[in-house]
Amino acid sequence: MSSVTNLILKAADAESSTCDSQLPAEPWEVDQNSSYGPGASHGDDFPTVAPRQGVLPERYTSATPDELDAMIIAARETLGDRVKILGHFYQRDEIVKFADFVGDSFNLAQAAKAHPEAEAFVFCGVHFMAETADILSQDNQAVILPNLSAGCSMADMANISQVEACWEELSEVLGTNSDGDVAAKAPLIPVTYMNSAADIKAFCGRNGGIVCTSSNARTVLDWVFERGERVVFLPDQHLGRNTARAMGIPDEQIIMWHPHLPLGGNTAEEIRAAKVILWNGFCSVHKRFTVAQIEKARAEFPGVRVVVHPECPAPVVDAADVSGSTEVIRREVEASKPGDVIAIGTEINMVNRLAQQYPDRTIFCLDPVVCPCSTMYRIHPAYLAYALESLVDGKVVNQITVDESVAEHAEVALERMLAAKPH
Repeated sequence: MSSVTNLILKAADAESSTCDSQLPAEPWEVDQNSSYGPGASHGDDFPTVAPRQGVLPERYTSATPDELDAMIIAARETLGDRVKILGHFYQRDEIVKFADFVGDSFNLAQAAKAHPEAEAFVFCGVHFMAETADILSQDNQAVILPNLSAGCSMADMANISQVEACWEELSEVLGTNSDGDVAAKAPLIPVTYMNSAADIKAFCGRNGGIVCTSSNARTVLDWVFERGERVVFLPDQHLGRNTARAMGIPDEQIIMWHPHLPLGGNTAEEIRAAKVILWNGFCSVHKRFTVAQIEKARAEFPGVRVVVHPECPAPVVDAADVSGSTEVIRREVEASKPGDVIAIGTEINMVNRLAQQYPDRTIFCLDPVVCPCSTMYRIHPAYLAYALESLVDGKVVNQITVDESVAEHAEVALERMLAAKPH
């Protein structure tokens, strides 16, 4: 099985590739750029306020892979159980092999909360995940993001000023929770996907809302509709639409909110008739998957099982056999039999790892162009070595700290999420 790095090198030369040609570059070569860097998000709008990684010391940028591994192993032996490394499924293999816990955002949020004995968590993921770990962990625990430039273009598609303006406009049309009968359902409840900034999570906590993950989105919407008439779903339109449709909500009751347009581009009548109001955000990796790719896989591999992430567009989810979180995808492969053929619609690092773990199955990514998550790709062993060796030296670098005024309300929404166990 080719490594993801080798596949990326081939993809950069492919005529059909829409990935940035700089994909093979090491992350520190683009850390100072005003972009998300190589990968699926290279063309997405980059916010001027996004955190930037400082210059990495030459000791790490000039080290060979073996030298970096040796630094990481030695630092981990010195630090022992004082430090836990959390790794998302989408991380490259060179990082995952050092992780104490590997999982989706729901799994890793639980892991951060479940280990009060750790002095620090090194979060090999992206910025919003590290923020969540900081909120859920103890005050005396440090959360470290090895590369501060590891953000998320989807999370950046909804900022707090836009969300507050949206809420104000919707409240003018629908009224507020305090209007009329206090025993009646709220006219509107906010839900934000885990892939959002801490201040968006805090907004939901302040306004009777909740956070969801792709693992428990259905459970969360059940929770919402027990309490409210409508939901505004942030920031991923596709997860919101796919979850609503799976619950039987018709397309006519699902509308899109475009933050730069009055009333989000809708009429007051359309808003009143809606049950689900979707923010116009998306994942740049999962929007690449198409029905044509599924049709091609079925033509080439009769009997193939197609499994996709619910961040994919609705037609792709409809054409697949199974849609679910990264944990669901992992379990689908685990439950398969030798000789099975499985086509997967999610980030290439996870697909490639599953193919390596199950060599007696045919497992491949639906997207023929290997285009990894731009920001997950920013976490490189050099940054992990830097973060761990700094801890050995008594220094905490790249600490992620959420202001208490934000964390207080964000934790309310996150605790509601953790209580909403997937069906």
